[in-house]
Amino acid sequence: MRTRFLPRLTNYEVERYLDKNDIIIVPVGTVEMHGGMPLDCETVISEAFALKMAEKVNGLVLNNLPYFYAGATASGRGTVQVSVRSGIDYLYQIAKSLLTKGFKRQIYISFHGPAHMTCSPMVRDFFDDTKVPILYLDLCMSMFKKSSGVFKDINDFHYISFGAYELMGRLEDIPLSIGEGMDFSEQVEQTVAFANPLFDMAYQSGSIGYYFGDPKDHMPTPRVESAEQRLEYAKRGIELIEQIVDDIDMENVVEMINDLDKFYNEEVAPKYGEWLPKTRV
Repeated sequence: MRTRFLPRLTNYEVERYLDKNDIIIVPVGTVEMHGGMPLDCETVISEAFALKMAEKVNGLVLNNLPYFYAGATASGRGTVQVSVRSGIDYLYQIAKSLLTKGFKRQIYISFHGPAHMTCSPMVRDFFDDTKVPILYLDLCMSMFKKSSGVFKDINDFHYISFGAYELMGRLEDIPLSIGEGMDFSEQVEQTVAFANPLFDMAYQSGSIGYYFGDPKDHMPTPRVESAEQRLEYAKRGIELIEQIVDDIDMENVVEMINDLDKFYNEEVAPKYGEWLPKTRV
């Protein structure tokens, strides 16, 4: 295909694709303070992963979705904060439109800790309403569950950011760590560390409301002193991204989505359909 990104295709190209396939991967991002990285760092990471995943299963990518719930980083003046409730409703409308157009196999992905509060409720409500199983794939969770042997040190985690910007043709958007306010490489204790026992009582950012007290709380990022060093980080990051996508095994993911759809229609609906939530779309 000329490109995997749906917004860059013509309508004719999308229609020809839908004649043969129906997979779309939707990276859900955020715009928030992120150490020495650009504000859309976690959006770009999700988009890069989505591209590599789509290549594995002949899917398309619906990108350009950066404005959702950021969370504790709202104390940063560059952060764009959207309520969880608004994000759920907005993403639901996107999923509804995609299904109407023929994208039955939808996969939503994120690389942002609190994104599960937006994506998980949406995919469950969507199934209740449409009886079509769509997937939320939390890259943070998948990365550490399936790729625990990938990371050699903490910087490998950050190199993924560099690799993502390179894959998206935006590596130069990452500034060099030169000048006042540009060095975020120092690891410091978070200002809210005293409340860690509370934060651990539910899954990532879902236990209690709070904001960070210092930009260095989110998060320490490697020093970048030259364009050559930045490119070296990106090369390592691309290797990590490709290995993680291989570990996720997208072909099997899509097959399991198909199996769940078949299981509902052949096993569950005939027995229990009368009592299941009714379709409202």
